[in-house]
Amino acid sequence: MNREETKKSDPRQELDGVIGQTRRLLKTSQDFGITMVPSSREKTAAQNETALDSSGKAAALEPLRQKALSCQACKLAQGRNSVVWGEGSLDAEIVFVGEGPGRDEDMQGRPFVGRAGELLNRMIKAMGFEREQVYICNIVKCRPPMNRVPEPDEVAACHPYLEAQLTTIRPKVICALGKTAITNLLGIDAPMGKLRGTVFDWKGISLVATFHPAYLLRNPAAKTETWEDLKQVLKILGRPIRQAQDKPDAGG
Repeated sequence: MNREETKKSDPRQELDGVIGQTRRLLKTSQDFGITMVPSSREKTAAQNETALDSSGKAAALEPLRQKALSCQACKLAQGRNSVVWGEGSLDAEIVFVGEGPGRDEDMQGRPFVGRAGELLNRMIKAMGFEREQVYICNIVKCRPPMNRVPEPDEVAACHPYLEAQLTTIRPKVICALGKTAITNLLGIDAPMGKLRGTVFDWKGISLVATFHPAYLLRNPAAKTETWEDLKQVLKILGRPIRQAQDKPDAGG
């Protein structure tokens, strides 16, 4: 084994990454006034210098989820029916991040359950995954009036929740659905034509931009480009790429 291989497998570097992730999560929780008291199981995990498992991730995120359910940090709270936190596997390799809840999501309290959600489900299926194997959330947790674009103060109010979700789940890839998602994740304001096709870095996690499913419902021809973006995600994951005929159909 050469020096470079030894450096890559150095357990101390892996430990430094785990410690850094834990510190960021604690900082986010403290911003919300939450004191996180680890369970005996979590203490044992920390003592063994291992990363959080699914139950540990759930325990870490639950105080923030509860805080979000009663959040009044921005004006979106005034008109909501539900806080749409997010759902899926906490061990997901992919996290899909959209813009914000729509009417169906606001009523059901779940992300991507309307027509755009049905299309996202087909996109996920075409990639070789089930919806339950990925994680799905949004930039903001409450529905903007008339499904307008979230305003900067609304995004800022929700950002600590989103950052906690992403840093805790720690997927291999974040798939940003639409310009609003990638603009607010990376602070890059550019046309989608310039955002697509590039693998960005978000706190050490690969990030790929593609069109929002709602856009695809209005512009079915863009599904061909979207499939190319999803193939890029699969390439990062080292997953087999299915044949073009297996990609999401052009129907709504």
